Amino acid sequence: MARTLFTLAAAVSAVAPDADIVAVAPLTEHSAGRMDAVQATLDTGAQVVIRVATDPEAADDLRADARALRALTPGVRALLPYAAPELLGEVPLADETAVITSFIAGYRVDPGEVPAGPGVAPALADALAATHALPVSWAREAGLVIRSAEQVRDEASRLVDRAEHTKRMPRALVSRWRRAIADDDLWRFEPTVVLGGASSSSFFLADQGGVPTVVGVADWHAVAVGDPAVDLQWLASAPAAAGDVLDAYIAASSRAPDGLLRSRARLHAELEFAAWLVHGHDADDRAIVADAEALLSSLADTVGGDDLVVRTTSGMDDAMAVLGRVPDTSAALADTEAQLADTSMHTDAYDPEELAMWLPTEDDAQLNESSDTPDPDGDLPAADDEAVPVLENERESAATPDLVTAPIILPATASSALFGSEDGSDADEPARAARAAFQRWASSGSE
Repeated sequence: MARTLFTLAAAVSAVAPDADIVAVAPLTEHSAGRMDAVQATLDTGAQVVIRVATDPEAADDLRADARALRALTPGVRALLPYAAPELLGEVPLADETAVITSFIAGYRVDPGEVPAGPGVAPALADALAATHALPVSWAREAGLVIRSAEQVRDEASRLVDRAEHTKRMPRALVSRWRRAIADDDLWRFEPTVVLGGASSSSFFLADQGGVPTVVGVADWHAVAVGDPAVDLQWLASAPAAAGDVLDAYIAASSRAPDGLLRSRARLHAELEFAAWLVHGHDADDRAIVADAEALLSSLADTVGGDDLVVRTTSGMDDAMAVLGRVPDTSAALADTEAQLADTSMHTDAYDPEELAMWLPTEDDAQLNESSDTPDPDGDLPAADDEAVPVLENERESAATPDLVTAPIILPATASSALFGSEDGSDADEPARAARAAFQRWASSGSE
């Protein structure tokens, strides 16, 4: 820690001049040393957190975090089933600004440690679904960045272009990503409020009645409107719990089923390696470039020439899950059938033959079994047809760091879901090499 505990704690007097500090302790912030953070206990019993960035990029994130917390009005906070830190003040120090927020007690779980089954996995999924259900109108009024599905797709394409321009990209990966980006079905999603790349460690949990429950969320600096799959990319590092998190997320979501959500989340996770390579190339940092090359090479050896977009029955399963939440109306239908004998029900507002057209037929069932995804030549509009265009000053806002140039912080444990086969079988030698590279990355001082 570059600054002493008491230097940081002294900043509290600027926002709470009448309070005395009775205890101070260093705080682990999962920030890889990018911020100095302490927890202070006041004589009132309140606990606060004081954070100061240690580099310019971390300072941008900290300022963006403060703006986002300020934008979370009481009405928006009431929509969330968990707490977000309260912004108490920003205090200028000699060379930086200290951001003071309320403290949220709880524990965190790194992605690779999220267990399968009930408990942590569904708790994280429910919290993400609630976040993604926040009204887009609030984000627009708060001046947050708004990305349509097409804009998310374009950003991914530009990132691949820049990574390829370094001349250090495996051609197999470039081809794999370009095929995914060219797949129209992959980008048919409804933009939502997102945390902008949240990880499981962004969530504070507490055991309530013996059940893990999300009680708070940190890391609001990248909140925006965009692809909900961005907040699920961490599942690539949580192979044991990925299926349970996705199932619980789909069950808790109020949006239309997204059968390719997992494929898009995996794409975002893989593109983190491209972003890391581009960052190292732009910074002329040979150590970062070498790390990125090793990771990309291991990934290329593992996935080979496989397509990233794999169409399964998940789309139909998601649709059935939505239908399962529709109230049972069989009793009402029975009453209606009894009344159909009375011709008084045959009005322009009620046509039994027309309603019957909406019921599934045997031919429909056969068609559903033969195809799990919509026909790209069909009449369904793309999800981004009504997306709100992003203003240039919003795109340049520090509230969402540049996807291409921002440093990437990845977990120390590589994932068999990311570096292994699609069926979850044991990873081969390239996967073990990738895990070793990840561990070097997490323990290095390149950040």
